Formats: sequence, structure tokens, C-alpha cells
Amino acid sequence: MNQYLKKRARRACTSILLGLACAAPPVLAQTADPAASSGATQLQPIIVTAERRQEDIKSVPVAVTTLGDEKLDVLNSGGQDLEFLASRVPSLNVESSFGRSYPRFYIRGYGNVDFHQNASQPVSMVYDDVVLESSVLKGFPAFDLAQIEVLRGPQGTLFGRNTPAGVIKFDSNKPDLADSSPSGYANLSTATYHTTNLEGALNLPINAEWAARVSVLSQHRNNWIGNSHTEQSDQYGGYDDDSFRGQLLYVPDTDFSALFNVHARTMNGSASLFRANIIQKGTDNLVPGFDVNNVQTDGRNGQTLKNYGGNLRLQWKLGGLTLYSITGVETVQVYSRGDIDGGYGASYAPPYGPGFIPFSDETADGTSHHRQITQELRAESNYTGPFNWQSGLYYFHEDYLVDNYTYDTLGGGDLTDDIKSRQTNTALALFGSVRYDLTSDFNVRAGVRYTRDDKQLVTNPNDVVGGGSDVDQSAGLSASPKSNKISWDASAGYALGDDTHLYVRLANAFRGSTVEPASQFNPMSVAKPETTTSFEVGLKTDFFDHRARLDFDVYDYQVKDQQLTAVGGDTGNASVLLNAKKTVGRGAEFDLDAYLADHLLWTLGGSYNFTEIQDPNLAVAPCGDGCTVLNPAGPVAGTVLINGNPLPQAPRWVANTTMRYGYPFHGGELFAYTDWAYRSDVNFTLYKSIEFVGKPMLTGGLRAGYNWDSGKYEAAFFGRNITNQIRLVGGLDFNNLTGFVNDYNPRIWGLQFKERF
Repeated sequence: MNQYLKKRARRACTSILLGLACAAPPVLAQTADPAASSGATQLQPIIVTAERRQEDIKSVPVAVTTLGDEKLDVLNSGGQDLEFLASRVPSLNVESSFGRSYPRFYIRGYGNVDFHQNASQPVSMVYDDVVLESSVLKGFPAFDLAQIEVLRGPQGTLFGRNTPAGVIKFDSNKPDLADSSPSGYANLSTATYHTTNLEGALNLPINAEWAARVSVLSQHRNNWIGNSHTEQSDQYGGYDDDSFRGQLLYVPDTDFSALFNVHARTMNGSASLFRANIIQKGTDNLVPGFDVNNVQTDGRNGQTLKNYGGNLRLQWKLGGLTLYSITGVETVQVYSRGDIDGGYGASYAPPYGPGFIPFSDETADGTSHHRQITQELRAESNYTGPFNWQSGLYYFHEDYLVDNYTYDTLGGGDLTDDIKSRQTNTALALFGSVRYDLTSDFNVRAGVRYTRDDKQLVTNPNDVVGGGSDVDQSAGLSASPKSNKISWDASAGYALGDDTHLYVRLANAFRGSTVEPASQFNPMSVAKPETTTSFEVGLKTDFFDHRARLDFDVYDYQVKDQQLTAVGGDTGNASVLLNAKKTVGRGAEFDLDAYLADHLLWTLGGSYNFTEIQDPNLAVAPCGDGCTVLNPAGPVAGTVLINGNPLPQAPRWVANTTMRYGYPFHGGELFAYTDWAYRSDVNFTLYKSIEFVGKPMLTGGLRAGYNWDSGKYEAAFFGRNITNQIRLVGGLDFNNLTGFVNDYNPRIWGLQFKERF
């Protein structure tokens, strides 16, 4: 046993004792007088597919949190994009420097701040059983969903690829053959800034064998942020974001089914707004008088996106065996342009401002060609005995063309450089897992996966407009890294009665080598593969006669050769890939749902997440005179050592809570709902500084209304981001204090009406 596993084994003893201590009160509570909870509302079982089978969440040896039903509807109201998920489950953070088109996910502090179109992320998104690898594809909206599952920790055997941090799994509502007539819903809201959100679905039974479901989402917000430099009001902050999903289900008999899915998204709106010199030097405060309703820039801003895709899911039941085929095709085109310097003019081209503008920088990133093809073949046993298994083959291929554009802002905004990079990525995997029930209360599971991951990226200097590119061609303009790895997991689960389960899990996952294309500011760079090993102990229990439910876990992980992205800095403002010798993380997480009284439901979730880079020789370029660097100087002039630093965008604390109260009234229900999410401060960069830190953020919502006719109709008043906290959520460490704030989520008040039919 190596030193890492020995250390985890010692911590396991402490973790198990802690889990048993937490389990004791619920177990004792179950012996209370049943009459004490007579007539109380009970929590319903939660079914998840965290291990590709439908199972009760209590019996799955994985830390998983679900969002669905009313809670998902509330959180997604008011035109939200996927950043609404941030802090809504333990250990989850979401941020973006691209606006609505490019969310970046972090689980247990583990993610990737890389903003390039071809960047790989350690958090995988699986939408309707298809992996969405591109970070732009991961922005596909949440609508007409049965459930969202957030699987924390390595999921390196049963799911797609690149899952060392976890998986976010979206499952759409499927066509229903059981309905004899059309059914569905329409959900309309209108709010501040002419924010409108129209969501609807229609289920169409065709005959005994065929059914269809059509789902739509249309989101709009008017521009509401002005530009005082150009004296234009309401120039930015708006969007039109429309999505569609059509599904067709064919079930000729009990042994076969086919589900066809086509979907599309078009979006046109603002990109992230960079603002120069908005941080007070020597603090992490915004400058006095900061106005979120105004910017001062001389460049252009905007983004457009088109995404089309489809998948076919087939299922055959052959006695004690079920076969699955899942075929997916996705394509996306995106263009996002911003005034990166965050101001107007430059030090060499006055007038300039606000504050010092070292140089003018207006750029855009775009994907002009993209195609992703995936194919999974999986076999699953359905034996009545103690032993079951599943195995399969997974194929992934992606091909896209990335453009890095540079514009001459001071010369009228003309295009000066278009550096094209083409990447192809092919991955092939073989996987399998087994489960064996040693007794009716005790089972063990294990899985293994072999993956081969090949990439090729070529940057073409001949495509540069006018030959004026700053690309360092001597550093090489092509790379073809190849990776292969065996990943695995093993777990054991023990039932303490029907309602309390303990589990222990050891898991390993890997992420293939990554290439960053050459651009105006930096040459091509390559990061070698990373591997993650994680240990986890958890408790899942229902208590108080199923009026309360608690999930609790502690974890510890180690990442070898973690891929990191050094973004910015004073030495050329480059973006460079590098590997840390080791990073570690550990923490604890919990979810608690409870009916405090009849019709009063309370949920509480939280996590503690510690991360640390452990590489005494790893150095990066910090900001220049603009900020206060806290790390020691590195071996090369203009660099600092980052050993001991936390990972960027990794909050130490995350918490969330909701409360809903319903009161029967005239054949309907009056209800009130509130939700709150908190994250502690985060570093934006690999190095530490006083200024480039995101302060703690608390976001809250309110909703009150009335539903009637057995829930068929509902009308509500709501508010989102009611505290209206303006927070720095990202920075650009030029020789000034440029950043961007959470203007994507302003405080809004609105009205909502929903009809189910």
C-alpha cells in the first residue's frame, strides 16, 4: 500500500467514527412515538442514476445532490443562466468570463479557469446521457427537466470522459405513453429590465407505441448598462436566448424502446463587461462610487451562439440482460468580443481612462466550425441473485476550428489579427463495473476503465491578417499529445436498517493532456495528463418517520500533475498551461431536508472545502505595480512561487438553504418560498494578492403566491438577488486593477404565472 493510501486509511477510521456519531441521533429518533408525527408530510424517495442504474439515493455509494420539482423551478426563474447553480449544492461553484455562453464548473474546489474555447474541464456535463465536452456546449440551458444530479468526486469508470472532479447530470422530462390526451405546461414570467422567461412543454401521445414531447425556452432582457464614454444609455447587459427540444419515443413492446432527441439553442447578447481600475489598491473593495449601471469603454462588446444537436437512445431487454446504445451529435458556433482593457484610450494615446490604461486591447474568441460525435454501447445485467455487472465501449470524436481575433480599437475597430487553430480529439474507452451483495445489508462494488485520448492542435500562421501577429513561431505551432490510462473505483455499502446507509469509496480518474493554442500574447503550451485519487466516507439516512433526511460525507483527494492555467500577469499578459506536481483537497459536505411542521419544508446544505497546491518550485508571473502580491519571489525575475496556495475559484465555505410554507385557502394554497446561497471568498489567480480576491457572496430570493384547482394554476410574485450585492467575480491583472462584477445577475422583481394541462 503506498503512502497516500495509508494516510487515507488512517483518516478513514476517524471519518467512520464521525459518520457513526452523526448517524446515532437519527437512529435513536426513529424509536420515538409514531403518534408524535401523525399526519405529518413525508419526504418522498429520490431515485438517481449516479451509477447508470435507477437506485434510491440512500443506497448509492456516491456523494450526490439532486435539484428538481419546485426548487429547480424557483432557482431558474427570472431568465437565469447556469450560473444559478453556484453554491446551490454543496461544494459547487460556477463562474464565467464570457457571459452566458461559457460557464466553468468547480466541484470541491477543483476546476479550470482556462478561458480558451478548446479548454478541457475536470467537471463533466452529461445532458440526456450524452457528454457535452466543449465548455460552450455546457452552457445549454436547464428547462423542462426531471432532475439535475450533481455527483461529487471522481466518476472515472462509468461516465464519458474527463470526470476527475465530478459530473453534473441533466435529465429531461421524457415523452409519456401513459397519457391518453395531450398534456404539458406553460410558465411565463416578466420582471425588471423587461426580463421575460417563457418556458413550456407539450406531451403528445400518438398511439399505443409512439409519443412525442416538445419543450421550449425563450429568455429576454433589455440592455440596462450604459456607457458614459460614448454617452449611450442602456447599451449592454441584455440578451435573447432561445432553446428548443423535441423528443420522439417508440415502445413497440416491453423489450425494446427508442428515444429520438433533437435540440437547438440560439443566443445573442452581451459578453462579460471588463471595467478598468475598479478595485481599491491595497484592498479587495470596489472603488468608492462604483456604478454597476455604467462602464467607460471605447471597444465593442457582444456575443452570438448557435448550437444544434441530436441523440438516439436505444434499449433492448434480453432476459437477464439489457443492452443500450447511445449516439450523440453536437455542433456549436460562438463569437464573443470584448474591450479587454476595460477603458478608453491608452497611456500612449490620450485621453484615456478611467485611471491608467497601459495599452488598448480589444479581442474576440470564436468557434467557426465544431462537431462532436459520441457513441456508447453498454450491457447491463438484471439478475435476481447477489451478483450484477455492467460493461461497455465508449467512443468520442471532436473537431473544431478556433479563431483568436484582435482589433485596432484606436483605429476604428478594424480586424488586425485572426489566428486560427484547429484541434481534433479522439478518445476510446472500455469500461466495466460489478456489484456483489455479501449479505442483505452489505454490498461491495468495483469498476475499471481503460481510456486512450489523442489530440492534435495546429495553429496556422498563414491565416494571420496582414502578417502582423505576435505569435512566437519559434515555440512551435503544433502539438499531438497522446494519453492512455486505467482508472478505477471501489466502494462498500452497509445498511443500518431500512433508512440508514453507510458507505466508503476509493476512486481514481484521469484527464488527458491539454493543448493551448498560440495567440497574440502567448505561444502554444501543452500540459501533460493529470490523475486524481479520492477517498470518501458517507452517511445517508431518513429519520423522524421520513419527515427528515440527512446526507453527510467527508472526503480527501490528491491530484498528481494537475493541469493549471496561469492567466495574465505583468510579463506579457500571457495565458500558459502548466502542471503542478501535486494538489490536495479535503472537506466535508451535507444535505438536510426536513418538514419542521405540516406544510413547512426546510432544506439546508453546506460544505467545507480545503485545497492546496503542493509544488515548491512552481512559479508564475504576477501582476505588476497594480496589485499587492503576497507570495515570495520565484527563481526567475518577475515570477512568484505559488506553493501552498489554494486553487483559484475555490471557496472554503459553501452554504445554501430554502424554506417553503403552504397554507390551504379556499380550495387552493397560499405559499411563501425563500432561498439563499453563500460562498466564502475566492482567489482569482494562482498567486495570492490582496486585490484579486472575490469577497464572500450571499444571494437570496423570495417567492410568494397562490396555486389552485389542484395545482393546475399558479400565480406568484418573486425577487432574485434581493440583497443586490455587487461583487467582483473576476479580474484581469494588467498593470491596473481591471475586473468584472456580477452584473449578469442584477436584482429583479417580477410576476410569474404557470398553467399545467
